[in-house]
Amino acid sequence: MNEKITISQKLQIFYVSKEETNCPLIIEIIKLSKKLKETNILKKDSEAIFSLTFGKRMIINGTVKDFANIKRDELLEIVDFDPIKNNLLLIGPAEPRIETSLHWMIHHARNDVNFVVQIKKTDIINKIKEVDVTDKYPIGSLDNTKEVLKALRTNKKVIIKNNGLLIVGRNIEDIDKQIQVIFGV
Repeated sequence: MNEKITISQKLQIFYVSKEETNCPLIIEIIKLSKKLKETNILKKDSEAIFSLTFGKRMIINGTVKDFANIKRDELLEIVDFDPIKNNLLLIGPAEPRIETSLHWMIHHARNDVNFVVQIKKTDIINKIKEVDVTDKYPIGSLDNTKEVLKALRTNKKVIIKNNGLLIVGRNIEDIDKQIQVIFGV
């Protein structure tokens, strides 16, 4: 169940352009990233994935070196994703993360979700008890996505065991409120 799958093994990636995305909503990701770093939710060894939709596209981060100073070249604009063929069409210089397909499917399955935050810290799982925990399928698989979507029917947060906490919301304010409740900041 805890197989290590790289993005290149899972998805066929096609770049429309390797130029940085010019989406004006990038500032929302940068703002939330800095806040989580300042409040010490994201520590030096922490990882996180932020995604938001605009129109039919999605903005998501690749690997980020410093969440206090996230850069445009660490962000990607996902133009399209085909879950059957596992084709990912994107704009940006970074390589996508394995969780990109999960975020895309959440955004396109739920009209009430415009912002998704995934905080990848294993110590979170022990602190939060009232959310669903999913761990039956490998990260990035269609079965894992179905399981996460099922858990999100009744909750705006879910723990993906060995992959952290996933929070969904309508906008950055909704995400911010949930983070304040979960972490008491």
